[in-house]
Amino acid sequence: MGLARRIRDMEESPTLAVTAKAKALRAAGEPVIGFGAGEPDFPTPDHVVEAAQRAASDPVNHRYSAAAGLPALREAIAADTTRSSGTEVTPEQVVVANGGKHALYNIFMALLDPGDEVLLPAPYWVSYPEQVRLAGAEPVVLPTTTEDGFQVDVDQLEAARTDRTKALIFVSPSNPTGAVYPSEATAAIGAWAAEHGIWVVTDEIYQHLVYGGASFSSLPAVAPDAAPRTIITSGVAKTYAMTGWRVGWAVAPRELAAGMAKLQSQVTSNVCNVAQAAAVAALTGPQDAVEDMRRAFDRRRRLAVERLAAIDGVEVAEPEGAFYVFPSFEGVLGRELGGRRIDDTLELAEVLLEQAKVAVVPGEAFGAPGYARLSYALGDADLEEGLGRIADVLG
Repeated sequence: MGLARRIRDMEESPTLAVTAKAKALRAAGEPVIGFGAGEPDFPTPDHVVEAAQRAASDPVNHRYSAAAGLPALREAIAADTTRSSGTEVTPEQVVVANGGKHALYNIFMALLDPGDEVLLPAPYWVSYPEQVRLAGAEPVVLPTTTEDGFQVDVDQLEAARTDRTKALIFVSPSNPTGAVYPSEATAAIGAWAAEHGIWVVTDEIYQHLVYGGASFSSLPAVAPDAAPRTIITSGVAKTYAMTGWRVGWAVAPRELAAGMAKLQSQVTSNVCNVAQAAAVAALTGPQDAVEDMRRAFDRRRRLAVERLAAIDGVEVAEPEGAFYVFPSFEGVLGRELGGRRIDDTLELAEVLLEQAKVAVVPGEAFGAPGYARLSYALGDADLEEGLGRIADVLG
């Protein structure tokens, strides 16, 4: 059909594909429980919805607005980032995008050139390598495992660095593993990046979802020498149960922020004004719902770890952030399940969907064969039922 090579070579988002398949099966009457989607099962807080309703009635929001975002939202993001991340930010450094995924696309397109290399610790979120390739650059994957806490260290980064290394993607708390880097490790990585003039793209969208004794540390705050070459990306999707509102952002040095705004002016123009008004209310209004959701996720996290760890052949590290568990199924591979031999987690995911009516995302999607990602951002009843079905099939 004449599709461009960049589209032919691109992988479809596996997480969205799994979620879509689960929804289609449910619509057809199958009792499928989906562990694939990375979205809270809670409604958006009432005061946020009410702010959007007011904004929709105001004719000023029926018109185009600045490509980089409404001034009120850029100010709110700057203030929130300064407060929660500990990095001094001005509104001029903020570019509002159509979700965190779009913000990342803007970053890579504005920052990378063909031939550049980007260090990418694995397991990684599925869209990072594809977006890097779209910009003409090459992702350099650095594997991690349960044994090292799914965290890279400076020695591993230095071993992968070349004269073409332009950037590092740093994510804490992590999707898909839930790993949270200790402050001293984050500082060491930031200092290394600053020493070698390497840009850091730090995805902080799960910063408010941290559990137990773990604590979030923003890289430019604990490694100030890295701040001039650090871009923070985040959004309201995970913290405020606003995945469908599509509001994310990037916080970058002013020249790069201006470049991203120029790109967005030619590609999408402004984000929906009503959604931006809702995001202002989320960031500046009551935060009670955030803590309520965090406590619920914490409870579900512990339940998921307990149930998965009890299954023979499954090993699971306790996640410290986000809302995912990332167990190893290496001890299950090679078994016969339902009359077929299971050799990888792609096949395991198929069997779980067919026999248990449970949808999980295989680790191959995240650069980690042998693992699978399960989101526990779903209702308590579905969580318990789904984990029970997995245990029944694998037990």
